[in-house]
Amino acid sequence: MDTPTPPSGLKPVDFHVLLALTGGPCHGYGIMKAVDRDSAGAVRLEVGTLYRVLGRLLDDGLLCETGGDGRRRNYGLTPLGRETLTSEAARLAGLVARLRARKLVPRANG
Repeated sequence: MDTPTPPSGLKPVDFHVLLALTGGPCHGYGIMKAVDRDSAGAVRLEVGTLYRVLGRLLDDGLLCETGGDGRRRNYGLTPLGRETLTSEAARLAGLVARLRARKLVPRANG
C-alpha cells in the first residue's frame, strides 16, 4: 500500500483550519473561533464553509474525527495533516524570507 504524501500549496482556509487543531482536537465552533483569533479576524468562516472544508480535509486524510459529546463532533490532525501543515509552514517561511531579501516585507523587530 502506498503511503499518502502531503499535498503542496494548501488553500489558505485549509492551512488555518489545520493550524487551529495543533493544540488538540476541537469541535467546529471552536475551530471557527480559533481561526478567527489566529488570523486576527482576517479569515472568517461561515458554518457551511467550515463543514465543507472539514469534509474535504477528512476525505484527504488530513483530519480524523476524534469523538464528541453526542451533539458535537471533534476533529483532530492525522499524522499526514500535521506533516502537511509543517510542510506548508516551511514553504511559506521560505517565501517570506525571499520577500524580505527583496525588501518587500519588513524584518521583524527584536
